[in-house]
Amino acid sequence: MAAVTNKQQSSALNRRPINAEELRDHAAGHHLQYHPVTFDEVRKDPEVLSWIEAADRNLAAINYTDHGIRHISRVANRAVLITRDLELSERERHLAGIAGYLHDIGNAVHRVGHAQSGAIMAFSILTRMKMDPLEIGIVIGAIGNHDEGTGEPINNPSAALILADKSDVLRSRVRSSTPMLTRDIHDRVNFAATDSQMHVDRAGHLITLNLTVDTRVSPVMEYFEIFLGRMTMCRRAANFLNCDFSLVINGTPLL
Repeated sequence: MAAVTNKQQSSALNRRPINAEELRDHAAGHHLQYHPVTFDEVRKDPEVLSWIEAADRNLAAINYTDHGIRHISRVANRAVLITRDLELSERERHLAGIAGYLHDIGNAVHRVGHAQSGAIMAFSILTRMKMDPLEIGIVIGAIGNHDEGTGEPINNPSAALILADKSDVLRSRVRSSTPMLTRDIHDRVNFAATDSQMHVDRAGHLITLNLTVDTRVSPVMEYFEIFLGRMTMCRRAANFLNCDFSLVINGTPLL
């Protein structure tokens, strides 16, 4: 487990939280009428629900794991809980939930580059809903940076989204029939994960991912073979939030 450096602590402590009053003053000063869009509004929006369905259909067609409403809801809710447990501002909780709910809609375009295309799509949706551009920037930045291939934590909702998304490893995400498990390592690893829990210790500056893995289906080494990059990204996200990151599998601390 890597310790948080003094530089990281100083950087985290100096980050300015989102100030709702400042955003309202910004809008008033420009004679614009922006709306503080809520997480609940986004998850009930018909267009958003349609894009989530379209994106998941595309991934189902190429036998990817579930990226539909169940995955989206788990990620969004976990992102909200992370920000809540760290006692971040109420507005940041909403933005983390919104980013979580929209983070995978880019799969409606293509799996490759889905983070960036999803950010552009989210810009259109949130503009229609009259969200303040400063907040839109936070949300689309989080979406555009959630993929481990190209992303980095750039704000608090972004870090919460990374932790929530990369920790969603569960048997229920597997679409394939049992014979497919012998051929696809991603299906095996997800199918082996019977439980995934994240614990935030604000006082101890520690975020822990607890996984229960059925090693009869997939050995722990296979988990690291495909998820080491994601866990490294989780560590960076936790550090951004002034925390360490720990991975515990079957009761044994591994990171």
